[in-house]
Amino acid sequence: QVQLVESGGGLVQAGGSLRLSCAASGRTFSRSTMGWFRQAPGKEREFVASMGWTGSSTYYADSVKGRFTISRDNAKNTVYLQMNSLKPADTAVYSCNSAATWGQGTHVPVSS
Repeated sequence: QVQLVESGGGLVQAGGSLRLSCAASGRTFSRSTMGWFRQAPGKEREFVASMGWTGSSTYYADSVKGRFTISRDNAKNTVYLQMNSLKPADTAVYSCNSAATWGQGTHVPVSS
């Protein structure tokens, strides 16, 4: 059974940085496209970033381009999301995804 576990969330001031991690287990992580999504209060979940299993296919939402960076370490079965220049609008629960599997999410509140 596939499991995804996020960590690294927490309260941060506007302009600050955080790095989220998503640890995967249960199947061949290195062959899977991994993605980050977020859901703000009262809003639908939205795409943030994704990376193919080779690391060559990387995509970002326009709202985070230039501020967020997705990366992965296949040896550690972990995908990361480095978030810089955070804004209050980035406040959300961030979840990682692989195919039909979702993690439980980690909360990132950004104070102004």
